[in-house]
Amino acid sequence: MSDTVYLNGEYMPLADAKIPVLDRGFLFGDGVYEVIPAYAGRLFRFEDHIVRLNNSLREIRLDLHKTVAEWQAIFQPLLDSGKDEYIYLQITRGCAPKRDHGFPEHVVPTVFAMCSEIKPFPGRVTGVKAVTLDDTRWQKCHVKATALLAHLLLRQEALDQDCAEAILVRNGYVTEGAASNLFAVIDDELITPPNSNEILPGITRDVILELAAANGIACKEDVIAVEALKNASEIWVTSSTREIVPVIELDGQLVGPGKPGPVFQKTDQLLQAYKQSLA
Repeated sequence: MSDTVYLNGEYMPLADAKIPVLDRGFLFGDGVYEVIPAYAGRLFRFEDHIVRLNNSLREIRLDLHKTVAEWQAIFQPLLDSGKDEYIYLQITRGCAPKRDHGFPEHVVPTVFAMCSEIKPFPGRVTGVKAVTLDDTRWQKCHVKATALLAHLLLRQEALDQDCAEAILVRNGYVTEGAASNLFAVIDDELITPPNSNEILPGITRDVILELAAANGIACKEDVIAVEALKNASEIWVTSSTREIVPVIELDGQLVGPGKPGPVFQKTDQLLQAYKQSLA
């Protein structure tokens, strides 16, 4: 992690970055965040990330309007052109004069950004274990909100079962991971649940769909029943910093032959080539 961070218009050492205890992000989790990868100093799918950020801000009725160029100017001093990194951006409703659930008037949003190195996720190539759990989160999962306690509890339950991720189930259908989107290869077709209020609209997810469609990989957005997932020949979870991670064991049962499959291998190669082409 870089020692320099951005907070409310200033760059400063991380140790000096502080917010008031009455900040609504601290008191209520009243804010949103965004995670943006950068390869060799170049922000990946930057405009798409800003679109998603603006959608989250609009959903929680937080007025903050910056152009793509203005955000670029804020983030660029934090980046190192020689590394693969990610920007973490968090915006809260700001500091109110008192603790009150209702939105305060005339407050200035808190804007914080920092940059950290992207480190290889354990099992990203060899595969990981996952477990299915009931999706106990709220009804606005398409908002990238900072209030992540439900996600944390689900992920920790997976870790307690020696699994890397929880795959969440709602009304008999899988939605996504506790910190990832979900893909499955079923009957030789790559499937991911459609965007809705039940999942986060992942940028990596969109890239994978684009690459699959452009390279002859049969793919679609569709609901996936739990039983169908358990019979899938391949399962993956995806995110901006993990990229594509194959799941080789689900609920104690091997997925396919118990190793990353051919569709994963091809798609991962396409993703890595796409990243290189942008850099």
